[in-house]
This record gives sequence, structure tokens and C-alpha cells, in this order.
Amino acid sequence: MLATSLLVVVAVVAVFAFAGLALPGRGARSAARSTPPPAASAAVSPSLAAKPTPAPTPPPGFDHVVVIVMENHSLEDVLGSPSAPYLNSLAASGGLATDYSGVSHPSLPNYLAMIGGSTFGIGSDCTGCFVSAPSVADSFEAAGKTWKAYQEGIPRPCFVGSSGRYAQKHDPFIYFDGIRNDPARCGRIVPYDQLASDFGGAGAPNLAFVTPDLCSDAHDCSLATGDAWLAGQVPAILSSPAFTGSRSLLVVTFDEGEGGSDRVLTVFAGAGVKTGYRSSTRYDHYSLLRTVEDNWGLAPLAAGDGAATPMNEFFAG
Repeated sequence: MLATSLLVVVAVVAVFAFAGLALPGRGARSAARSTPPPAASAAVSPSLAAKPTPAPTPPPGFDHVVVIVMENHSLEDVLGSPSAPYLNSLAASGGLATDYSGVSHPSLPNYLAMIGGSTFGIGSDCTGCFVSAPSVADSFEAAGKTWKAYQEGIPRPCFVGSSGRYAQKHDPFIYFDGIRNDPARCGRIVPYDQLASDFGGAGAPNLAFVTPDLCSDAHDCSLATGDAWLAGQVPAILSSPAFTGSRSLLVVTFDEGEGGSDRVLTVFAGAGVKTGYRSSTRYDHYSLLRTVEDNWGLAPLAAGDGAATPMNEFFAG
């Protein structure tokens, strides 16, 4: 009887072994031994992972940017012209954009584009067509930077309207409600003669927007008159303590072309500008605004500057 029972047990064991099944009572231990260990994870615990050191925010390429806007001459009228010897000498020694153009006609929408990133649907030189959108002045103030508009011939700061050879259509800042309706902010729209004292001391703004009067900008007077005005003013800016004591940029451009193509002569001068550099890359007023914004890490204001390419190829780094 005992022998028969032993034979039965042996037979059962043999059947289980042959079938590859775990014996009752041993299943959990056998399964634990036969299950391969989990593969080692390639991921490192977040607390142990090496964290890259964030790159420091680079300082602005330029501490001051001065933009001077002349009037109504196409590139073909100015480049190589005997009536503009100073502008041509500035172009030869600094940076020259040969395919830079205005974005509209007449003057006002071009000026608005330079500081607002849009023409705001304006297609005339209207004086009551004010804009409720933000401008580059808002961006500067939000970033703790300063700006001023230097207007030759303006009767007083914050003046609304035209007077003598001062034309409101060439002063884009006064069109923005947020500036015009705030005495402290529109007080930064000042007569041009304040620029010499500001750049002669510690009052130079980060962005200086310069509008010569209707004769000095070659709108009502000849190109030779405008060039003579630049020859008398630009060297003083370039040699001023604020300009020479920091990395500063001067830009001279025209609002729109007239009598030729829409291309206008645009020149860069100052520390960091490539000497004798010339580019035929397509640019416009939105590109100039985007260049200013990128210099201080400011976000674009509208579709125009948002889609524009900054003009960084002119700078040596």
C-alpha cells in the first residue's frame, strides 16, 4: 500500500515537471526566481541629475541708440550723389543697407511703423488720427529703459499740432494715446536742442528718436541742405560723452522714397558697427524696430515687427 502511494506521488511529480508547471506551494518562490530582474533604468533621479547652468542673460549690445529720420529721397537720389557728401562718407565708413525701404506712403504711416510695428490702417498725414495701441515707449518703460523724442522746431514739450517748420506728422510718439494723454510721458517729446545737453552729461536716454525740421530733413529744402545739417549735427553726437563713453549706435534713414524706388538709404555708425559693411538684404522700417527691440530683449509689438528680421549682420558683436 505504502509502495503504491509512493509510486503515485512520484508519477505526479514527473507529470508536473514534464509540463513545466510549478508545484503547489512552490509557485510564488519559483516564479520569483524565474522572473528576470527589471532592466536598469537609464533615467537618473531628478534629484541626482546634473542640472545645466542657465546661460546668463547677455547685456544689451548697445547702451544708446540714436535714430535720425530724414525725408522723401530714394536710395538712388542719395547714394553717390554730390549733394550728399557727408551721408556718403558716413555710409562708406560704417554700415550701409542698400535694400531697405519704407513700408507705406505718405510720411505718417512710416513713422508709426518705426515705433509701433504697424501703420494701424493709416494712409495719410492726418493730425487727429490718434492710436490707442502700445508703442516701443511702453516696451522701454516696462523694461526700465528710457526714451526721448527730439523734435527740431517743436514749440514746447508735449505740443500737439504743427507749427512753423515743425510737422506733427513726423512726430509719431504724439499719436499714441498712452503718451499724449500723460503729461509725464509726453514731456519726453522735447525740442531738439536738448539733445546736446543730454548727451553731454548723464541724461542721455537709451533710445533717442530725432526728427529734423521740414528744411533740415530735406523735405522742403534740398538734399544738400539736409546733408549739411547732418554734417553739422552727427559728428557732435558721435563724439559726445554719452556716445563715446558707452557702446552706442547711430542710425540715419529716410521715411520713404520719392522720385525713384521705395528703397531709402539707411546708414549705421558707432562702436560695434562693421567698418565699410554693405548689405543687399531686404529690410524695412519694421526691421529697424525689431533691431532696437532685440537689442534690449523686448517682445515685438505687432505683426510688422514680429515678422521682421533684425539687422544684426551690421554689428561686429
